[in-house]
Amino acid sequence: MRSSYWMKTAEKEWFVTVYGKRLLFLFSFFLLAFALLLMHLGVIQIGRGEQYAFLALERQTRSLYLEDYPRGDILDRRGQSLTGRLQANRVVVFPSLIPDRTEAARFLGTVLGVPADRISPYLTGDPAYLPRDLTPGMVETIREKGMPGIVVLPVSFRYGPRPLAVQVVGYLGRAQSRTELAALQNSSGKAYQLNDWIGQAGLEKFYEQELKATRPRDAARLFVDAAGRPLPGLGLQFASGRKDPGRRHVVTTIDARIQQVVENVMDRRVKKGAVVVMDTRTGDILALASRPAYDPRPEALPGYLLTGEKGTFMDQATALFQPGSVFKVVVAAAALAEGLVTPDSRFTCRGSADEPVRCWYGPGHGNINFSRAFAESCNPVFVRVGLELGPEKIIEYARRFGLDNQAITGYPVTPDPRQDLGLIAASHNLVNSSLGQGPVLATPVQLAAMINVLANNGTYIQPRLVMELRDDGGRPVRTFPVEKGHRVLPPSVVAQLREMMEQVTTRGVGREAYLPGCGSAGKTGSAQVDDHGRVNAWFSGYAPVHDPRYTITVLVREGISGGESAAPVFREIMEQILPLPPA
Repeated sequence: MRSSYWMKTAEKEWFVTVYGKRLLFLFSFFLLAFALLLMHLGVIQIGRGEQYAFLALERQTRSLYLEDYPRGDILDRRGQSLTGRLQANRVVVFPSLIPDRTEAARFLGTVLGVPADRISPYLTGDPAYLPRDLTPGMVETIREKGMPGIVVLPVSFRYGPRPLAVQVVGYLGRAQSRTELAALQNSSGKAYQLNDWIGQAGLEKFYEQELKATRPRDAARLFVDAAGRPLPGLGLQFASGRKDPGRRHVVTTIDARIQQVVENVMDRRVKKGAVVVMDTRTGDILALASRPAYDPRPEALPGYLLTGEKGTFMDQATALFQPGSVFKVVVAAAALAEGLVTPDSRFTCRGSADEPVRCWYGPGHGNINFSRAFAESCNPVFVRVGLELGPEKIIEYARRFGLDNQAITGYPVTPDPRQDLGLIAASHNLVNSSLGQGPVLATPVQLAAMINVLANNGTYIQPRLVMELRDDGGRPVRTFPVEKGHRVLPPSVVAQLREMMEQVTTRGVGREAYLPGCGSAGKTGSAQVDDHGRVNAWFSGYAPVHDPRYTITVLVREGISGGESAAPVFREIMEQILPLPPA
């Protein structure tokens, strides 16, 4: 009896234990599932709540975005839009609210001074704004009329009358490929649709994923039912100035004041070419301009594509060209640093009778020292110095000056593989290379950085074009610090080269670049581009001469010479930007 009792008791304990463990397991399982569900709801509510609320609002309304291209801005260093973004009043129509569309077309046509049949297409279908500028009188008349479904609202336009730095900023185009859209969506996490406007070149392309908006800042909305009929009593609603959590704004190092000066001068003096203005102390690019230029508004682009003018869309400031005699700075630096010459070393120039390369000055410079040969850009002297240096030393110093580095901080242009300093060492290349021709290629930005080494007392700083990315509230979310510089030349060599470059503008072939009062220094270049005497004319230099603020490189394609074509452009730009207060 007792044995049977203990067996039954043991069975009960076993059952309770096993059943209790199962209950505990199930309880833990459901508790974990509930916790995960709460976490998921928290993510939706906190992390994506705004996004889902916005999508719900879009389904409940017929909306008109009051922004022609919903994207982040591309700004200069002081926050000025480089595309010229502006706001302007427009007539906004919601056709479903207009009781008599014929009367509305006649009224708007009379006010705007256009035939009614040009208004009628906008009064059917989806909400729209009329592409017509309004005077204050027009605005007052339309508002006084108070016609249902017709209002005047401010619309934000990406492009103003004169955008700046268009080759750098780039342009927009319609997305055509589903593969392209899928790649953008996967990398950015943003929604893309066919025919969305996306960046096709320049900063618009490089920062497409950051610039892309996730919602409009300004919108006019009409609440509708499931059948799309307006809900009575709610009327039109206008949402303005809302922050977009997804869009970013690109803040460049460009100073719009300096950029405007550069472009004004180029419009008068440079049909084809480029100008780079650099802050001497930081390496920041304050202006970057190319000619020919174009109007980046999407409606204007087809006209340029039809004409097919070569170079219209090219950023020539980052393209490769033969630098001509500006490269003599490298040869001179190597020769002085290696002790091969001093500024007073003597040479003989026989002009057009010299070999293997004749001098541009037919009678010859005669007995001339190295400093004077630099100021006069005497080719025979630099050929002899280059041959004595040898290709290895020239290559070494060209690399020290950054002529193998096409990188620009914040501006990820794909490097051009044609730039290969090693070709200087190839057979029969050394003579032409010593004069900055043959296989020697450099971009205007690179030459500005090279000359900036001397303006900056021997320190090379990689150029920078983008300072930071900001969110829609103006807070930095990513920064691009100034690159740490490194010394290229000893101070003694820098002092010798600076004195020689000063002689270029006071006694030599670059006198047209001289600035009375503060002085300037630099080097001319004239790189032959064909057998018809056409040259790419260069001047690269800095000012003021004793306390440099700006380094400028000017390229005038198909010019006469560096001294005649490029140096005056340098002087005119520098004269206008030096009085400007610092940014």
